[in-house]
Amino acid sequence: MPYTVTPTALPEVLILEPRVFGDARGFFFESYNRRDFAAATGLDVEFVQDNHSRSVQGVLRGIHYQIVRPQGKLVRVVSGAVWDLAVDLRRSSPRFGRWVGVELSADNKRQLWVPPGFGHAFLTLSASAEFLYKTTDYWYAEHERSVAWNDPALAIAWPLSGLDLPDGQPKLAGKDAAAPRLGDAAVFD
Repeated sequence: MPYTVTPTALPEVLILEPRVFGDARGFFFESYNRRDFAAATGLDVEFVQDNHSRSVQGVLRGIHYQIVRPQGKLVRVVSGAVWDLAVDLRRSSPRFGRWVGVELSADNKRQLWVPPGFGHAFLTLSASAEFLYKTTDYWYAEHERSVAWNDPALAIAWPLSGLDLPDGQPKLAGKDAAAPRLGDAAVFD
């Protein structure tokens, strides 16, 4: 298998570590192969969109999801490091409101599978980071939702210490600063 797959505390959220071939010249690995992904995870998904973002240290993007046409995401970092987060937003789930976070970096080459029904966010740890993700559905602005990154009900232990944050708070987009708490957010059944 080209991937080592490790379930997280949220069993649907998976850490994938690719088999990397390296020598004095550099390295090579397959970041995605549909057949091998399905064999390693038991999931047969079709990705329809690739996204690429760059963020400076202290930027927090999320917690985002699409309430209609939810997206599964396969995420990774190609430059720098982030702390990546998935939150179970399925009200019927016994793990509703629970989260899992993992460091993804260009060095560790880990990927995270965030299934539909989960919110997703990341915090940039390095001076800057480039983040790539594949999605199982297209982005629809009218269906995008957010949950407040600092909702006490979620009690997320964001790794903010040691980051260059002038006021001690992450750098947020307006929509993330105004996001509702989980109790007021539209979530999945």
